[in-house]
Amino acid sequence: MKSFFDRLRGKKTKPFTAQVNVSTTPLSAEQIRIDSVHSSRFEPQQLISGCAQSIGKQREHNEDCLFAFSVTTGGETNSAPLGLFIVADGMGGHQYGEVASSVAVRTMASYLLKRFHAYLMNPSEGMEEPLQEIIRSAITEAQRSVTQAAPGSGTTLTAALVLGQQMTIAHVGDSRAYALRTDGRVEVLTRDHSLVKRLEELGQISPEEVAAHPSRNVLYRALGQGEVLEPDIFTTPFPQPGYLLLCSDGLWSVVSDDSLCALVTSAPNLHGACQNLITAANDAGGPDNISVVLVQLLG
Repeated sequence: MKSFFDRLRGKKTKPFTAQVNVSTTPLSAEQIRIDSVHSSRFEPQQLISGCAQSIGKQREHNEDCLFAFSVTTGGETNSAPLGLFIVADGMGGHQYGEVASSVAVRTMASYLLKRFHAYLMNPSEGMEEPLQEIIRSAITEAQRSVTQAAPGSGTTLTAALVLGQQMTIAHVGDSRAYALRTDGRVEVLTRDHSLVKRLEELGQISPEEVAAHPSRNVLYRALGQGEVLEPDIFTTPFPQPGYLLLCSDGLWSVVSDDSLCALVTSAPNLHGACQNLITAANDAGGPDNISVVLVQLLG
């Protein structure tokens, strides 16, 4: 009996016909951007992010801190991406504001990544505790760390834990989380814990008066301030097609919501979009530190 290789030697073979009009030129940044917006399916789902930061034009040092982390596991099952994104703004005028923001971000990130380590290694086991409770515990730990490391200081903190197509957001202060849609719609996901926002909600001042109000920077809720902390924690779908934007007030206080969306959707990629936002804030005077994290879910 002839072996497979003996039979193969007796076969006549023909070279492959060269294909015409085939280009191996790498995709341009614009082609990648268009594909990211319009493609209906990526395998596996994945989170991509960009970030940028500036001291601004009127501050001597940076009191902001940011964090961006994502991981993807591809397979037949349990391939949902995981991402953690945080922005914190140390309270201006308080001693060690930059220490407070850094400690808050690092403590929260460390706590959550340790809790998710077992899940990442074996997603089929799931999480023993609801996500919102895990994040609440992380906020409590960050509050304790800020109080010990920088007594008398404080910081805002806005974090998004993304798991698959859902994101759980934790928020204290007046940094913000936005959902930016590719059709131009902008939604502020968080509520400012500021005196002027509260006055606006009570109808005592108009939205137009907020920007010029002398107490616009006064917060009634921040990490490191007071023994009892009540963060806003909620779960909502990730904006698709669209982007999640986390930023300090150095951006949103000087750049309009409509401009935020236009600057992001017109950029060739997420890193370019973040730089566009930083430039726009500095062009508007750069009165404060500026931190930006921009996230997109492909899939």
